[in-house]
Amino acid sequence: MTSATRPAQSPASAVFRVVSGNFLEMYDFMVYGYYASAIAKTFFPSGSEFLSLMLALVTFGAGFLMRPLGAIVLGSYIDRHGRRAGLIVTLALMACGTLLIACVPGYSTIGLAAPLLVVAGRLLQGFSAGVELGGVSVYLAEIASPGNKGFYVSWQSASQQVAVVFAAVLGVLLASNLSHGQMDEWGWRVPFVVGCLIVPFLFIIRRSLQETEEFQKRKHRPSPKEILDSILKNWGIVILGTLLVVMTTVSFYMITAYTPTFGKHELHLSDTDALIVTVCVGISNLFWLPVMGALSDRIGRRPLLLTFTTLSLLTAYPALAWLVTAPSFGHLLLVELWLSFIYASYNGAMVVSLIEIMPVHVRTTGFSMAYSLATAIFGGFTPAVSTWLIQVTGNKAMPGVWLTFAAASGLIATLILNRMGLFEKVERAVHLARA
Repeated sequence: MTSATRPAQSPASAVFRVVSGNFLEMYDFMVYGYYASAIAKTFFPSGSEFLSLMLALVTFGAGFLMRPLGAIVLGSYIDRHGRRAGLIVTLALMACGTLLIACVPGYSTIGLAAPLLVVAGRLLQGFSAGVELGGVSVYLAEIASPGNKGFYVSWQSASQQVAVVFAAVLGVLLASNLSHGQMDEWGWRVPFVVGCLIVPFLFIIRRSLQETEEFQKRKHRPSPKEILDSILKNWGIVILGTLLVVMTTVSFYMITAYTPTFGKHELHLSDTDALIVTVCVGISNLFWLPVMGALSDRIGRRPLLLTFTTLSLLTAYPALAWLVTAPSFGHLLLVELWLSFIYASYNGAMVVSLIEIMPVHVRTTGFSMAYSLATAIFGGFTPAVSTWLIQVTGNKAMPGVWLTFAAASGLIATLILNRMGLFEKVERAVHLARA
């Protein structure tokens, strides 16, 4: 049956189908971040607990280094061959990386091959993730009803929060039923195996995706060379887009992947307490993202971007400084929920803005390049940078400085894009669409 003869899919069904694979991509990344300590002991043993943890966290960040390459290779594939075909390819690559990490024996069994294979799995995951977010976001933007792009696109990030909550709840159950020794020995592998078991179900869902009408109507399908030439021609927009994403990606990995490690190692809270906080953060993000995405459709992207970068600049470090002076479950929860509100409110406007400022014919590649560069250089290394900053300064609130830097990047990019008149152009298009 051709796409032309297939029955039209409902908006809710289309959103669910496209974000399903996005769930797996974020689930894999969260699981690695949650169990970084156990992974460090299994694959990166050394005489120093700090060195082992740093090696595990750097490996976590290494996966993000492949994202720009994945953005170019897979992004050009999607812009040329279609959104549906590309999203199936990224899901397959992601599944292979997850399976590899889940099954690799530890260092004590196969020696140096163990960490090398884990790094390979992370690189494969990063390569596929380089375009997953872009592919999903562009698909959602192209199926959105007039004047509702912000709301539709917000479900890309919202699906990630479902993964955060699911992974954290699974972590709480494991921590409640297994000893520390069992978790370090084999319990940490269980979430990776669960991810592998989910893969066949996600393939069934994503294979039934229909191509977007906007892509089908496009007469010219750019070649990889044309796409690369256009990206180089519009490098300024890509760089500004990268700066926009820095605020999002640093904030997200700070309040999700790094929270269990920070809570356990720096605040000396239990694994269960830190994971419960992470569950609450995921639920908070899931609520605020579509709300703020919809609000950006009503009042524009610019006010939200300016407001929440400024709030982050003013409150990130003071909030962390207050937390480390009086560490407790309640204080960690309060600070994380505040940072969650800032992140989700900014991101609800940022992701759709990034799509709207990119040239249409290279929309997926441009979006993915900007997102991948920000994540590869800044966001993916947030757990490692935060751990290192604390180690060299002795100040446990230093992650707040990293957040402040990220907020400044987002604010500068917003001000420059505003001066260029790009937000006004987008807002006129939104008003026309709603009319």
